[in-house]
Order: sequence, then structure tokens, then C-alpha cells
Amino acid sequence: MSFFSYPKKKPGVADVVVWVLALLILLFGLYFVIFGSWLILLGGSWYYTPCGILLCISGVYLFRQNLAGAWGYLLAWALTIPWTIYEVGFHFWGWLPRLFGPTLLAIAVAACIPHLLRNQKVSIDA
Repeated sequence: MSFFSYPKKKPGVADVVVWVLALLILLFGLYFVIFGSWLILLGGSWYYTPCGILLCISGVYLFRQNLAGAWGYLLAWALTIPWTIYEVGFHFWGWLPRLFGPTLLAIAVAACIPHLLRNQKVSIDA
């Protein structure tokens, strides 16, 4: 199976939803890599660049309808929590901008897991 191969079935609504989510995650990842690298050059936080790389990898795997993309995103989200605690402690208003958006995406990614599992089962059976 090649890197960009997709299941031979006609894409359904769930496939399109996963692709849109993958595109969104990939764009956030590219943004984090580009501006996170700039932030490192300015002497700022090293969090954004590695997180952006993980998001880009997750986005590619999600485009391929691969469950590894979901786990990669959820790993990035989970690692954001200790980084948030390190950066702002337990101050609610400091957590809000760092975790609200990623948590909404994590919920959407988690909701896609049953579909990705079905796709994985289909490709294993084929």
C-alpha cells in the first residue's frame, strides 16, 4: 500500500469530515512550526515547534484515514496540559487560551475514532 493510497470505496460523509479535520490540524501544525521556530529565535518557548511537527504528522495520517493520526493529535493535546501548568500554573485565565481550542479539536478527533477503527478493520480484512 502506497503512502497516499485510500480505501477503494466511495468516500462518505464521515471520510470528508475526517479530511476537513485533518486539514485544520495540518494548518495549525504548519502555523506552529513556522511561528514557533520564529519564537525560538526570539528566545521564547520551545513548545510550539515540536507540537507543530506532531500536529503535521497527525494531519497527514488523518488524511490517510489512519488511526495513528487521532492518537498523535490526542498525544499532542495531552502534552499541552503539563506545558500549560508549567507556563501559567493553575491560573484559569491562563489555561483558557492554551487549552480551549485544542480541547474542542480533541473532542472532534475522539468522535472520529470509531470511523477510523472501521476503516482500519476494512483495510485489514481486504
